[in-house]
Amino acid sequence: MKILKLTLEGLPHFNGILDIDFIAKQRVNEDDKEQLYNVFSKVYINQVIAFVGINASGKTTILKVISFVMKMLKNESINNSQSKEVLSDLENNQKVIITSYFCDNEFVNKLQTVIGKEINTVDNSEKFIILDESLWSKKISKIKTKKSLFEFKDSDLKQKRNQDEQYLMNDISIIIAINKKNNMSFFVCDMLSWTDHNMINVLGQFPKELLIFLDPSIEYLQCHMKEKKFDIRLKFYGKNEVIINSPHMLANYLSSGTIKGLGVFMNACFAFIEGGYLIIDEIENHFNREIVATLIRFFMDSKVNKNGATLVFSTHYSELLDEFDRNDSIYIVRNKNGITAKNLSTILNRNDIKKSEVYDSNYLGGTVPVYEAYMALKKVLMSVE
Repeated sequence: MKILKLTLEGLPHFNGILDIDFIAKQRVNEDDKEQLYNVFSKVYINQVIAFVGINASGKTTILKVISFVMKMLKNESINNSQSKEVLSDLENNQKVIITSYFCDNEFVNKLQTVIGKEINTVDNSEKFIILDESLWSKKISKIKTKKSLFEFKDSDLKQKRNQDEQYLMNDISIIIAINKKNNMSFFVCDMLSWTDHNMINVLGQFPKELLIFLDPSIEYLQCHMKEKKFDIRLKFYGKNEVIINSPHMLANYLSSGTIKGLGVFMNACFAFIEGGYLIIDEIENHFNREIVATLIRFFMDSKVNKNGATLVFSTHYSELLDEFDRNDSIYIVRNKNGITAKNLSTILNRNDIKKSEVYDSNYLGGTVPVYEAYMALKKVLMSVE
């Protein structure tokens, strides 16, 4: 399964509709094809999608929304989702409408899911339920233009949620039946929970090439579970092997950048193999710029990323935007009367302008702290004695 587009309406704390395109919106030239994945015909997917904005603009919330929808499409109960907090301030009479566009080898699909809140009158507990849901499908062979990709007719309606169906729980999408029937799924690695907790999260023997890239002094590193206990073996060149029984203890031997790098690059490998999705919040945390740039370049390199895996990340660092040749893989996030995410291609037509300079100049508006706030803070710091 490849996700083509997500739109969400009625989300708490958002201003209007959140619209995230995974496909390349701009014209695709011959030179662009090396860093895009061709799904079918003239439809290409951006293999890196960046959300950039100032502090508290809503970048993390948007990543949680994307993760929430992806997990729902992978048959996960919406009440068991780690990212369900994006719905937590939903009022009893409010609804969130999620429209997901995705494709498999033969069909392009549109799934519309309406979510609301239900309150248990006995204990006053709350849970989220799917109120209504419909699925449209059309054959890829019938799509003649890129413009018609997201246009569906009434005759394309294939399935509608039937509340009388007792076998389907009210917090699981009807996509579960389609996924089982067509043996359809996709890989998603959500690293949002690791943003503030830098700890190794992958088991096995780490490739020597990765260890050398992150820290040339490491000879080998193995991490296994034995009888529900960690068995970590670390050896530096010219030193004795160190045996550790807790991932937390690795911080005494390895830098924070090395620890994060091990998890990020290993999960990137899994994404490359499966052609899946890797979601990282504040990608620059613990990393120097070149390591982050290397990760982005790997995802954009069709020789490395053969199956169309997608890196979805947030950042404060405008310099990372200069790794992108295209504008349609960048979203500018702002929070003014609610969170918005605007695709850079709708603001900036030219791809050849240095993106970091445009961002830092505040030409886009709302991308740097306001001057008044800066001056007020400066005055307070000057007054401290």
